[in-house]
Amino acid sequence: MKEEVGAVGFTDKDRYSNSVSHIHSSCQTLLVLPVKIRCPSLYIYIFAERRRAVKSSASSSQQEGAGGLWDSVKKGAVVIGSGILFLAAFGNSLTWHLQRFWGASGDFWQTLWTKVYLAFEGHDAALFFVGTMLAPTLVFWVLNAFLLLVDTTGKPSFITRYRIQEDKNTPVDPVKLKQAVKTVLFNQVFISGPMVVVVYLLVSWTGDPCGPELPTFHRGLIELAIFSILEEVLFYYSHRLFHHPSLYKHFHKQHHEWTAPIGVVSIYAHPLEHVISNMLPVVIGPVIMGSHITTTSVWYCLALVSTTISHCGYHLPFLPSPEFHDFHHLRFNQCYGVFGVLDRLHGTDAKFRQTKQYERHTLLTSLTPLTQSIPETPKKGQ
Repeated sequence: MKEEVGAVGFTDKDRYSNSVSHIHSSCQTLLVLPVKIRCPSLYIYIFAERRRAVKSSASSSQQEGAGGLWDSVKKGAVVIGSGILFLAAFGNSLTWHLQRFWGASGDFWQTLWTKVYLAFEGHDAALFFVGTMLAPTLVFWVLNAFLLLVDTTGKPSFITRYRIQEDKNTPVDPVKLKQAVKTVLFNQVFISGPMVVVVYLLVSWTGDPCGPELPTFHRGLIELAIFSILEEVLFYYSHRLFHHPSLYKHFHKQHHEWTAPIGVVSIYAHPLEHVISNMLPVVIGPVIMGSHITTTSVWYCLALVSTTISHCGYHLPFLPSPEFHDFHHLRFNQCYGVFGVLDRLHGTDAKFRQTKQYERHTLLTSLTPLTQSIPETPKKGQ
């Protein structure tokens, strides 16, 4: 099988090359003109016209790029804003129902947190480790245990019918899967664990991450939005850095062994990449904000659920679309980010936006798989 090369998609260079080729072609055209009209004034006129056309084309591309970027920003804002509104409504509703069900008085969440806080009184480090390491790890493996069952057995068919790459992982290769699980466990125990300890030390210097008072619900939502923005920026550039040819073959190529990813390979990576590209974009937000352990724990859980969905290989109803990152695994040099804003800015989603996968990159609100409602265009001769 021919080996793929993880090249960096610098579109500015491509546009420059296309412009130079266009002008060079124009000059060659002049050389084959009849001798009678090969005069300096005509040459200058035609060259000026060509140059004006190139500038006009570049200006149009810039306007289109700016419009596309604005569309991505709006989509990102809608996603984040909708998530915040949903969490606010869900949190208030859940609190009200829980208070009625248990007959709790006062602030239910604060009362619940106080009980946890008193149970770990004097052992803040242990409490922080449970909330930011054990709880997110449990969430990760509960979700991936279900997905692994589907990947290895092909059942239930209700799930497998939503497979994005329909001809892949039917079933998953057990040898590759075993290697991936071993690497994931290594990264979690020997990389993520120590990093959580470092995060605790850093946050403790600037605040009280395990304080007895919960942050307000609205502050928590604002912090989650800030965390999301920081993750998009840091993940995009660190991820694209690992696609540089000099780094790709030594580090990131391991992750791209799975051209059709599954959920558990979301943290199947070289240890250095796991630190810089997987962990750092996620942990930096709570460190900067001096966040409470509850906010940090929720954020870590959301980040692991999000990356699992992005890698799961199934575009399931009413869940975020994994088409964007699935296409990255398929083509290597497209779709580096999380929300797609920086990809639109740098043009690293140009090929993706010309595909059926882009048309399917939306929230599925019906039970009909998008591979059926938006099928691939038949090839010529079929």
